[in-house]
Amino acid sequence: MGKRAGERRTGPKCIAIVGPFASGKTTLLEAILARTGAIPRQGAAGQTVGDFSPEARAHAMSVEATVATTEFMGESLTFVDCPGSGEFAYEAVPVLSACDLAIVVAEPDEKKIPALQLILRQLDDLGVPRMLFLNKIDKASAGVRDTLKLLQPASRTPLLLRQIPLRENGIVVGSIDLALERAYVYREHMASTVTDIPDDQRASELEARFQMLETLADHDDALMEHLLEEIEPARDEIFDDLAADLHDGTVTPVLIGAAERGNGVLRLLKAIRHDAPDVATTRRRLGIETGGKPVLAVMKTLHTTHGGKLSIARMLAGTLPDATELTASSGQSGKVSGLYTMLGKDQVKISTAREGETVALGKLDAIATGDTLSTGNAVVSLDLAPAPQPVQAIALRSKDRKDDVKLSAGLQKLVQEDPSLTMEQNQESGETILSGHGEMHLRVALERLENRYQIAIASSEPAIPYRETIRKPVTKRGRHKKQSGGHGQFGDVVLDIKPLPRGAGFEFTDTITGGVVPKQYIPSVETGARDSLKSGPLGFPVVDIAVNLADGSFHNVDSSDMAFQQAARLAMKEALAEASPVMLEPIFRVEIVTPSDATARMTAIVSQRRGKILGFDARPGWDGWDLVEALIPQGEMRNLIVEMRSATSGVANYTARFDHMAELTGRQAEELSQGKAA
Repeated sequence: MGKRAGERRTGPKCIAIVGPFASGKTTLLEAILARTGAIPRQGAAGQTVGDFSPEARAHAMSVEATVATTEFMGESLTFVDCPGSGEFAYEAVPVLSACDLAIVVAEPDEKKIPALQLILRQLDDLGVPRMLFLNKIDKASAGVRDTLKLLQPASRTPLLLRQIPLRENGIVVGSIDLALERAYVYREHMASTVTDIPDDQRASELEARFQMLETLADHDDALMEHLLEEIEPARDEIFDDLAADLHDGTVTPVLIGAAERGNGVLRLLKAIRHDAPDVATTRRRLGIETGGKPVLAVMKTLHTTHGGKLSIARMLAGTLPDATELTASSGQSGKVSGLYTMLGKDQVKISTAREGETVALGKLDAIATGDTLSTGNAVVSLDLAPAPQPVQAIALRSKDRKDDVKLSAGLQKLVQEDPSLTMEQNQESGETILSGHGEMHLRVALERLENRYQIAIASSEPAIPYRETIRKPVTKRGRHKKQSGGHGQFGDVVLDIKPLPRGAGFEFTDTITGGVVPKQYIPSVETGARDSLKSGPLGFPVVDIAVNLADGSFHNVDSSDMAFQQAARLAMKEALAEASPVMLEPIFRVEIVTPSDATARMTAIVSQRRGKILGFDARPGWDGWDLVEALIPQGEMRNLIVEMRSATSGVANYTARFDHMAELTGRQAEELSQGKAA
């Protein structure tokens, strides 16, 4: 017997479909739904279950996770099609945490190896078992084993080939199953037909099969003994080992096919049915103790046009009738108002959700993506990884002021649906800032706002928080004197101003002697001086400056708080203009992760943006990747991520944090100052 004979895993399963951009994930979902009878036939581009939103169809790409439940051989299977673009990658995180298995759709394309590596690393970090579906096998120019050698560096675990192509006159016409030792001839959008393994491919099949068994034997002593003694292992033993190693994460089984033609889909479904872990295994992986209560993990939030909010959740344990009161790990609670299974945009109402199913819960307004739900006391959180730091931002406003409230509500719903978006109100500029993970990410967000809520939106680049300071000390007198009948106004001050070290802020002191400025007016002088810092001679807030009240005079009747504030403003205005004012720009410390073959391009991009390279090294734990550190002016970071991803097939990324303010001189400073004055 193998290391784990076990029984076949039954019950509803949840399978994530992941893979690099344009690898064919949505096409595979369509092929699965057509083969299982959930839809009459595979949809053409723009008519698929997976990419049903107007934004997805407009851009011919997945922009959110799509859920579709079907049945295969009497078992319920829910597939969640996750976007392949790195800009929408966070959609997969809550899905992968609660699913039983991931199908990684890959192409025999060397350029997509870094993107594949990102996905496989994510699965490793989450401990999710995975199969790899090598798609577009009918268009592959290299042999499948050569392709696996190409892809293996992207995977920490061995890529275990379960099928090899069946060829006729050099053309792929089917597959040979190495465990069953059967050949299958593809029929487009139909089940394959069984045939004998051709004599001219028998040697190739035996060699590939032995390699598969050798890999399995690394984790099964009994199988190793059989191989050493040249005893043919039992077929059940092989299948048990395939399932056990998949569960343990010691191998990544590889199946082949062509999703566009529906080829290889039935064998994939049978492998899922037999080998995929069940929900109890997933529950153990997540460390969730149920205590006999229903437990659900919220994988996604949707706001529908007519049905309100839907929380798509995986039933990790128990059963759940409609109208049940649930408490979230966040402490929020709510009563379910409607239970549904999903097929893309379509919903089918059900009365009870059972263990293992993936369902939509109606109108749980306080519940968020990533919450874990149960009855009574809240259960442990799944502790999802936080969304990565945004790398692109836009400032938004409604073109019609009457839509301001609608825009605010729409943005809140948008951020609920996509936690990798962030929204903030910039108090200094008064702008509403929406931040995300790339140009397309933000473009889709704007289109959703406009399409769903009928809001005309204007967008612009967010304001850069430029500052100004002074280079030399200056002393100035400010006198405010006004007589207009009755009490007049009189305030007189002498201010010494001088520059402070960068980042020191503002200091105010006084060296008044003899009461030339009474103590009760000194705070008013400080108030007037601070007020003058809101906009200096170059048009920007003034920082890193010390002001000392050195002298002055007052009038017993006409002096007042307001008079001394005004006197300070007059002195400050003249002093700042004469103290060699200079602009300051924010400088960010940036850490760039990039494939090593693109490191030179990254450093060139940084240099072209007035950046300074601090150093670069191999990225720890990532073969073939580098980490580049640099200082880049904030004003030069607009569309930085677009340029970086363009140079790396979409996989480079960065994190940034404010480092310091630096002087900005020359033509750029003049243009900014003139623009501020205009």
